[in-house]
Amino acid sequence: MQLTSIAACAKTRQLATTAALAAICLAGAPVSGSAATANCPAAGLREAKAANWDVAGDAQRQALALQAVSCLSSPDPIERDELAFEALQAWMRADKLDTATVQELRTRLAAQLQAPDPQGFARPFAALVLADVARVDRIKPYLSTDQRAQLVRAATEYLRGVNDYRGFDEKQGWRHGVAHAADVMLQLSLNPALTRAEHEQMLAAIASQVTPPGEHFYHYGEGERLMAPIFYLSRAKSLQCSDWDAWFARLAAAPASSGTQQARLARKHNLNGFLQPLYINISESKDEAQRNCLKPLLLRALKQAAE
Repeated sequence: MQLTSIAACAKTRQLATTAALAAICLAGAPVSGSAATANCPAAGLREAKAANWDVAGDAQRQALALQAVSCLSSPDPIERDELAFEALQAWMRADKLDTATVQELRTRLAAQLQAPDPQGFARPFAALVLADVARVDRIKPYLSTDQRAQLVRAATEYLRGVNDYRGFDEKQGWRHGVAHAADVMLQLSLNPALTRAEHEQMLAAIASQVTPPGEHFYHYGEGERLMAPIFYLSRAKSLQCSDWDAWFARLAAAPASSGTQQARLARKHNLNGFLQPLYINISESKDEAQRNCLKPLLLRALKQAAE
């Protein structure tokens, strides 16, 4: 892999045990808001973290993983980030969750992307964990064609709909919706099972957030996170250089309404924050066809952004 931000792949398995299936049934449907936070198994997750995420019983681990979803909306950044997210990522990357559990995670997290989120934590962290759910499928496919299409649709609709651009808060921790959605796009961009139509959905969603409307300046690395899936999508055989020519032309084109001076400055800042790291990575790519296609397109876009 080219980008230093991409973690090394780990093997995953698909075997679902009867005990795990029973645990899933007992775990029940996802809930949102204060009820979900009240159900957060923080004590069990702290115990698991102290043991380097080792949980003695397989069925207990499957159940705890599903219960951990309720922590993703917690206002406590430790419960949300250092316990729930770290646990779910560690177990999925170490092949410790059965296929039935990962499927249930996919269902619950996709629903959480659309559920009310008054404090702004639940949706971004659902997206962050969903990135690892997508990663499991690209390493060892477990989704059907329809389920994979549902995952793409859920992720792209969420990314396009993000309008909360808060990043880090010293007391509350991260929200970072755009970056977390971009992480799902990254895992999907690496999946060879996706179709051209799904790639086009992803490109449209990413383009919608490279320069968000209004006067918001990205300053938490959102541009770099958004450019990562574009780097890998530009290697996809489903997309031709002419497709990229048209995509970058649309991206760099000045909007019909110029808006305020602050909005123009924000757009220039955000566009450069996406194009510049992408240009560096493309310039260093060992894929000659990718480099030859995208470098001149990126140079053109950078010149347009500077105007």
